[in-house]
Amino acid sequence: MKKIFSFCFFCALTATVYAQKKEAFDIVTFTPPKAWKKQPAESALQFSKEDAAKGTYCSITVFKAVPGTANSKENFDMAWTSLVKETVTVSTPPEMQPSAAEDGWEVQSGYAPFENDGNKGVVILVTSSGFEKMMNIIILTNTDVYEKNVTDFLESVNFKKQNAGSNTQVTNPVKPEQVNAVVKNDGFTFTTTNFDDGWTSTVQEDWVEVKKGTTTVLIHYPKEGTVFPADPDVLTNAAWNILVAPRYSNLKNYKTTYISTYNRPYLGFGYLTENSTGKEVYVLLYRQGETGWLEFVTTDKNSFIQQFKFDPDVIRWDSETDLLKPLAQMATYNKFAIGATDFKGTWTSDFTGLQHLYNTYTGNYVGMNIHQSSQTFQFGVGNTYNWKLLFVNGTVGNTKYVDVKSSGKFSVLNNWQISFSDIEGKPKKYDAYFAC
Repeated sequence: MKKIFSFCFFCALTATVYAQKKEAFDIVTFTPPKAWKKQPAESALQFSKEDAAKGTYCSITVFKAVPGTANSKENFDMAWTSLVKETVTVSTPPEMQPSAAEDGWEVQSGYAPFENDGNKGVVILVTSSGFEKMMNIIILTNTDVYEKNVTDFLESVNFKKQNAGSNTQVTNPVKPEQVNAVVKNDGFTFTTTNFDDGWTSTVQEDWVEVKKGTTTVLIHYPKEGTVFPADPDVLTNAAWNILVAPRYSNLKNYKTTYISTYNRPYLGFGYLTENSTGKEVYVLLYRQGETGWLEFVTTDKNSFIQQFKFDPDVIRWDSETDLLKPLAQMATYNKFAIGATDFKGTWTSDFTGLQHLYNTYTGNYVGMNIHQSSQTFQFGVGNTYNWKLLFVNGTVGNTKYVDVKSSGKFSVLNNWQISFSDIEGKPKKYDAYFAC
């Protein structure tokens, strides 16, 4: 394996002319392998080929560019950790090949044997660094049959022209985008919630705005490019550039940090000037688990510390995550009351759960329990509804199911509860709210 791929490590920027039409993805163009399966995704593009009879395969995955450092080897190491090791199990460090440079890009490449679910092969990582970006290509294969295809593909890769001043690192655009907070009118009854503790939430076009006094928290809606496998600083920088930077200028004292824990939090913070007001503010961007990205805006750092009892500058990488509970709590303010006219059309909820069973004395596998449910509410005119629940439960091969349905009228109580006249033969009331 080492010998057959020794030729595959070269500058991936060589201009080569092919009769086959080139394709573009993110910041690169290339000639795709002929007759290979193409699988596009949000943050990557994959080409694959296999021979089921012989058990051989090869895949080439091109990842979108992400912010990188000026050190190409450092970028390679980050990509090896966050991309390769998250995909397959490698038993040795990568064997590096000579680097190459052209047109402002430097290429680092390396390979190692891998094993994944009993399958063995070679994984190759090619990391191109330049203009404060890095772009990665991963190749997985267990044969030399596709060596020429891989070589031709890598030789065909060209980068689109990059401007030295245009990068994806933490920056501020020359012409910043002006964004004004305008309440979103999306047809729902309530777009503002006044909470008992003084916070007020308002539905906006790109986020839920939560305010109390001089503190503002933006609960950002999911956006492409803000979540992908990467080291904490790379991911935080990318999210900052997309969600924060366009609305500010004059970034100062920017830092990123994280806490090493299972449910790892990501934080980036610094001083900025608001484009809309011209005022300097302190901004902290935070994400942990299912919170989504939360943007905290205060008049200065001390105001942030007083409000949330947390100083990001003195956090230790192994600190207890209890410090961050006040930040995570802000995600719960994405909550709005309901009105009867909000309920239209068909609403569904599905659930599936599996339970594998083993003998406690012998350890032998003895079967599997399955639980599935599908619930549907269909709302009509005059506050009418049709309800249906399909429920399946039991050991595989001996499952039982229940199919129940009813219809009637519903009503909204105190704007935070909904009552149905007939669910399983009797009236039923639920707590209810909307989240954006």
